[in-house]
This record gives sequence, structure tokens and C-alpha cells, in this order.
Amino acid sequence: MIRFSVPDMSCGHCKAKIEETVMTADEGAFLDFDLEQRVVEVDSTLDPAALEALITQAGFSPRAEA
Repeated sequence: MIRFSVPDMSCGHCKAKIEETVMTADEGAFLDFDLEQRVVEVDSTLDPAALEALITQAGFSPRAEA
């Protein structure tokens, strides 16, 4: 599970856009969102850099957390 801080994610539309973009690249991915904390956790076969690029492609500014 890879955790990203996404400070510009704030609503259900944001969540849906990120989920759609990641799921297009990895249909088996599992995403868990905490909109209040602006965090998304992703369980995927894709590497962290690819996931970060996908979230960026969706229009957001992710930062991988340790």
C-alpha cells in the first residue's frame, strides 16, 4: 500500500477523478481515500512513480509519504 498526500484533493469529484485515472491503468488497484486528511492509499501492481504520475495526470499534486 502506497500512501500519497494530495493537498488539492477536497471532494467526491476529486476522489472520482483520481480513482478513474488509476483504475484505467490498473483495473485491480484498490484505493482508500481520506478526504478530511487529503490522503489516498493505493494498493497496485504499479510502482510509486507511475502512481504519482497518474494522480498528477488527473490534475492533482501528490506527494508520496513514507
